[in-house]
Amino acid sequence: MAGRGGRGAAILEALLAQQRKPGEESASSEAQSEAGTSQTSAGAAAAAPALPTPGGRGRAAILASLSTQIKAKVPEEVTPTPGPSVPAGRGRAALLQALAQGRGSTPTTPGSESSAQHSRAQVRDVEPPVQRMGQMSLQEKPPVSLQEKPPVHRTGESGKQIRATANYIRLNLEPGKGVYEYEVRFEPQLDSRGMRFKLLNEHAKEFGGTKTFDGVTLYLPIKLQQEATVYSSSHPVDNTPVMINVIFKRQKKLGECIHLYNVLFRRIMNVLDLARIGRQHFSPANAHPIPQHKLEVWPGYVTAVDEYEGGIQLCCDSSHRVLRTQTVHELMHEIVVRNPNNFKDVTQKAIIGASVLTRYNNKMYRIDDIDWNQTPSSTFSTQSGDTISFQQYYKKQYDIDIRDEMQPLLLNRLKRKIRGEGDVEQMVCLVPELCHLTGLTDEMRSDFRVMKDISMYTRITPNQRQAALKKFIRNITENDRALQLLADWGLRLDQNTVDLNARLLESENVIFGDQVVVKGSPQADWGAAATRNKVLTAVDLINWMIIHAPRDSRFANEFAGKMRNVGPQMGIEVCAPRIMGLRDDRTDSYLRMLRENISPSLQLVVIIFPTARDDRYAAVKKLCCADMPIASQVINSRTLSKPDKLRSVVQKIALQINCKLGGTLWAVRIPLENCMVCGIDSYHDASKRGGSVAGFVASLNPTLTRWFSKVCFQGPGQELVDGLKTCLISSLKYYYEVNHRFPDRIVIYRDGVGDGQLRVSADYEVPQFESCFQHIGSEYHPKLTVVICQKRINTRIFSCLNGGSGDGGLGNPCPGTIVDHTITRRNWYDFFLVSQHVRQVSQPRITDGRNANQTLR
Repeated sequence: MAGRGGRGAAILEALLAQQRKPGEESASSEAQSEAGTSQTSAGAAAAAPALPTPGGRGRAAILASLSTQIKAKVPEEVTPTPGPSVPAGRGRAALLQALAQGRGSTPTTPGSESSAQHSRAQVRDVEPPVQRMGQMSLQEKPPVSLQEKPPVHRTGESGKQIRATANYIRLNLEPGKGVYEYEVRFEPQLDSRGMRFKLLNEHAKEFGGTKTFDGVTLYLPIKLQQEATVYSSSHPVDNTPVMINVIFKRQKKLGECIHLYNVLFRRIMNVLDLARIGRQHFSPANAHPIPQHKLEVWPGYVTAVDEYEGGIQLCCDSSHRVLRTQTVHELMHEIVVRNPNNFKDVTQKAIIGASVLTRYNNKMYRIDDIDWNQTPSSTFSTQSGDTISFQQYYKKQYDIDIRDEMQPLLLNRLKRKIRGEGDVEQMVCLVPELCHLTGLTDEMRSDFRVMKDISMYTRITPNQRQAALKKFIRNITENDRALQLLADWGLRLDQNTVDLNARLLESENVIFGDQVVVKGSPQADWGAAATRNKVLTAVDLINWMIIHAPRDSRFANEFAGKMRNVGPQMGIEVCAPRIMGLRDDRTDSYLRMLRENISPSLQLVVIIFPTARDDRYAAVKKLCCADMPIASQVINSRTLSKPDKLRSVVQKIALQINCKLGGTLWAVRIPLENCMVCGIDSYHDASKRGGSVAGFVASLNPTLTRWFSKVCFQGPGQELVDGLKTCLISSLKYYYEVNHRFPDRIVIYRDGVGDGQLRVSADYEVPQFESCFQHIGSEYHPKLTVVICQKRINTRIFSCLNGGSGDGGLGNPCPGTIVDHTITRRNWYDFFLVSQHVRQVSQPRITDGRNANQTLR
C-alpha cells in the first residue's frame, strides 16, 4: 500500500483494515513501519493481496482498487447473507457510511463465517453501481413519464350559480400529434451555431419540414420511425463528411410546451399582418383616426397560451394603442417657433424619455438623447464595411426620401445579447422626421374632450369585446398560412370562447353607528347610506386649521360652514376652525405657515390649493407625514367651486378626515374568531434610482377596523420583501398587547407579485412567515393562509344575459362574481373575483387571487 496518498487511499485502508484478523493487522503494521522496506509479512499478504497503485487521489483510486479486490477475493459461488447494505452513492460519503455500518454491526468472532459473509456482502453491494457508472453516457436522461398529476380542483359551493363566459379559447391537440424532443449530435463537432442550422435544414423534408431547433435540441410534431437516425451531409467549406445523429429523448408534456405555443402564435400574428409593439400586436390597417387631436387608435390583441384546469387554452383580449400622428420633427419645429432662444433645453425636456414609433418597421424606441452634431447627411459603416449616409440608407432600404437634411438625430441605447459577449450596448440613430410620438401628454389627459373622443374607441362593451374575439378566430381559420402553422403542430382552435358556471355571492350587511344594519346593494355601493347614518366610531373635530391661497378665501369659509353642517348628521362634532390666508400661492409660503402653526394640540390641517401641482403636493405631504407628523387633507379649489355638488363633496371629505383621525366609518360581520388579517404591498421609485418601500398592515380587532402598520426599505426594483419576518413578529406582539392573546388564524394578502414570482414567493416568503411563530413560542402554531392578489391581468369574464349561453347578449358581471375552475391555473389553488361595480360600459378590472400556501395544523 506504500505510495498511495490522498483521502481516497486513507478511506480504502480503513475499509480493508476492518476485514483483517487481529494477528494480521499487527503484522501488517510492523511491516509498514520498517523504513526502506517494500515487502509485507505473510499474515498481511494473506489478508490483503498486492494491489496495483492507481493514479489520482479521490474516488477513482478507491473504485479501481475495489474492483481488483473483488476479482481476487470474492468467489462467484458465495452468496452473501443479509446485512447492512452500502448506499449506492458515488463518492467517499457512501464508503464512509459503509465503514460506519460495519463498525456498528453485531460483534462476531474474528475469522468466523458470519463475519466473512458480512464483509463479502458489503463489497459485492458496491460493484453494481461501479459497473453502471462506467456504462452510462453523460448525455442519457432517465425516461420521463407522460402521466401528469391531475389538476388542482377546489371549487366552492356558496353563492348563486350563474352562466358566464370568458376570453379563453381552447387549443385541441390532434390524436397522434405532440411535441417530441430529440438531441442532435454532429460528428465531427461543429462550433458554429449557424453551420449546425444550415446542415440540419438540408434534411428538413425527411422529418416533416416542421421543426424548432436551438442548435442542440430539436423539437418535432411527429415521432420518427427510429429511436436514433443518422443523416449524412458535407461541410460547405471543405466538403468533408459530417454525420448528424438525431437521437430521440422523450415526448414532452403539454404543460412543457407553453413557450413553443406562444412563439407559434407570435408567428401567426405576423401572418395576419399585425405589428408588434411591446408584447402586444396591433393592426395599422384598421386604425381609427382622430384628426382634431392629431391622434389615431390602433386596435389589436394581447395573447398568452398557458395550461389551465380546462387544458391548454389561449387567453386573448382586445387592446388599443393611442398614437400621435405628429412626428418628432413637427414637435421640434413648434418648440423652435415658441422658444427661439432656448429651444434646445425645451426640446430635450419634451422629447428625452418619450417613446416613438417608426412606421417603416413598426418598432418602438425610447429616446435617450439628442445628437445635435449629426444630421441625416452624416455617414456610418454598415455590417459589410461600406460607408453610407443615413439619407442614402433609408432611400435604399425603405424607399423613403428625407426632406430636412439639417435636423439632428435621436439616440436610443439598445442592449443586445451577443453570444459569448453577454449584454452589449449599442447606439441606434433615428431621424426625427420618421419617428411618430406615442402616448398622451399630461395636457391631453386633463382635456375632457380629448379623453372623450378616445374613449369612443377604447371603451367597448362586453358584446363588442366578444365580437372582436370571434373576429380574431375567424381571421385565423380563414387564413391558410395561419391555419397551416397550427395544423403542422397538430393544434386546432375552438370556434367559440369557453362557457362556464360562475358563482355570485350574496351581498353583505353593512353595520353603522347605533347598530344600524344596511343591506348591501347588488351594485356594492353604500356611499349614500354612509352619509345618512352615523359612523361606527366618531372622532370629534375640535382643534383644526384651514390654509388657503389669497383668491380661495370664499371656498375656505364655505367648506368650514358645510363641515359644521354635515358633521353632526354623521355623528361627528365639528367646531369652528382657524382659517389662515396666505399672501401668495408659492410652495414656501404653505410650508412656512405649516411650520409656524403645527402644535401637539392641533388635530388636523386642511390645505386648499388653487391648482393641481405635484411638486407642491409632495412638499406639503412630506412635511405633514415625515417632518412634523399631523393628519392633513389637501383639497383643490376646483372641487369646491360647484355649489350644487358642495354638500356631497364635503360629506365624502368628512368621512376621509374621520378615518385619518382614527375613527371607524362602518364594518361588516367577520365569521372568523381571533383572526388577524395582514396586507403587504411594494412601491417602486419610478425613476429607478431610488429604492423600494414595502408596506405591511395587520388588523387588531374582530371587525378589522383597527390596524398596525410598518414599513421596510428594499433595493431598487426589488419585489420580494426581505423584512417580512420583523414586520409579522412586531404585529403579533402588538396584537397580543391589544387582545391579550395571539391570533389563532392569520390570513395574509400579498399584492405586487407577477406570475414569474409565484413559486419564489411561495418558497421564499411563506417560510419566513412560518419561522416567525417560533419566536412567539414553541407551542404556537396558528393556521396560516397566504393569498397573492393580481390586478393587472388580461382575464375578462362576461355574464350571459337571460340565463343563456351568450346568444341573448353579454354583460358585465355583478360584484361578488367568482370563477374558480376551468380557466384557473392547473397547479395552483386560485380564483377570479369581480370586486366592484362598473358604471360605464367598459369591462371591469378583475382581481385574480392565488393561494400561495395554506398550512392547516
